[in-house]
Amino acid sequence: MVRHKKDKRSHHNAAATPRPSFKAACWDLGHCDPKRCSGKRLMRLGLMRELHLGQRHNGVVITPNAKQVLSPADADLLTQQGAAVVECSWARTGEVQWSKVGGKAERLLPYLVAANPVNYGKPWRLNCVEALAAAFCICRRPDWAEQVLAPFSYGATFLSINATVLDQYAACEDDTAVRRTEAEWMQRLEREYAESRQGGADDMWTRGNTNHGPAASSDDEENEEDEEAASDLDRRSVDGIYLGKRSLDPKPGEPDPHQDKDPFDITDSESDTDAMAEIRRKVLASRTFSNPNVDSSPTAKAKPTTIPRPQQPAPVEPQPDSEPGSSDDDDEEDAAFDNIIDATPVTDKVGLAKLERDRSRAAASGGAHSSRLR
Repeated sequence: MVRHKKDKRSHHNAAATPRPSFKAACWDLGHCDPKRCSGKRLMRLGLMRELHLGQRHNGVVITPNAKQVLSPADADLLTQQGAAVVECSWARTGEVQWSKVGGKAERLLPYLVAANPVNYGKPWRLNCVEALAAAFCICRRPDWAEQVLAPFSYGATFLSINATVLDQYAACEDDTAVRRTEAEWMQRLEREYAESRQGGADDMWTRGNTNHGPAASSDDEENEEDEEAASDLDRRSVDGIYLGKRSLDPKPGEPDPHQDKDPFDITDSESDTDAMAEIRRKVLASRTFSNPNVDSSPTAKAKPTTIPRPQQPAPVEPQPDSEPGSSDDDDEEDAAFDNIIDATPVTDKVGLAKLERDRSRAAASGGAHSSRLR
C-alpha cells in the first residue's frame, strides 16, 4: 500500500481563493506579458478557465467585433452560462482569427474608461478583468465585479471612475436604451470639453501661466507692508531714540532734507562724502601713483628721466673644431683616439720567420712531388 503525501499547496490555494459564484472564460492568444496579463492571473487564481482556439462559448462573449451592445437584458444568459473574453493585445487585434473565437451571444461594451496601468484613462481600452467587471455591473451584478477585481490594485479605481455611467447603463432595459445613454454621455463630455476650451476671461485655465502675471495688490498686503515698516523702525530705536544712520522723517511743516537728493547716490551724509574724498586723496598720493622725480622746492624744474643704454653681450668667437657642450674630457678622448689611428704598426718577427719556414717547406714538398711524377 502506497501512501501519498498531501498537497498542502493546493489545499492552501483552495482555502485562500474560494470557488467563484460567477462563470468566466477566455481565449488566450499569448500577446500579453505573462507578468502583466490580467487573464493569466485570473486563470492562475482559479477565477477563469481557458478556452482553446476554435472552441465556442454558450454564454455572453465580449468582443470588439460584435454588433449588439451588452445590456441588462443579457443578465439571465450571463448568470447561467457565464461570460467569455478574448485575451489579446489592442495593438494586434488585426492578427486575431475572429472566426475561431466567439459564440451565439457576442456583445459589445459601451463607452467606458480603462484604469489599468497600460491604457490608463483611455476609453474602450479595457483589459480582460475590466471587461468582465463591466459586464457584471451592466447585468446588475456589482458583487461579482468587486470579486473579480479584488486581486488587482486598480480594481477600485476602475469602479470609481466609471461608477456614474455604469449605474446609468444598469438602469436601462435593452441595448437600444444603452446606446441612447451612451450617446447622451458622449454629448455631455463633448459639451464640457468645448466649454472648457471656450471659457471666458474668468477661467483660470485660459489666462496662461498665472505665476508670471502681475501680482494684484490688496489692502491686506498694503497693511502688511506698513506693519513691516513700523516694526523696522521700532527695531532701530530704543525708548524713542533713533539708532540708525539716517535721520527720521521730518515733522509736519519742516522741509524734507532728502527731497532733492539724487536717488542713485549711495552715500548717507556729507561727512561720508568728505571721508571718501580724503581716502581718494591718500590713494592718489601713495607711492604707486606718486612721481619719483618730483622736487619739494617750488622753483625746481622737473628733470628729464635718463634711460641707460642697454648693454649687449660680448660676441663669442666661433670654434669650428669644437661642438656645443664639449669639455676637456672630450678633448683628451679625441687626442687618444688620434694617437691610436696615427700609431705605427709593430711587426711580429717571430711570426714572420715561422711564415717563411712554412712557405719554404711547402715549396720543397711541391718540387719533390713533381719530380716523382716525371
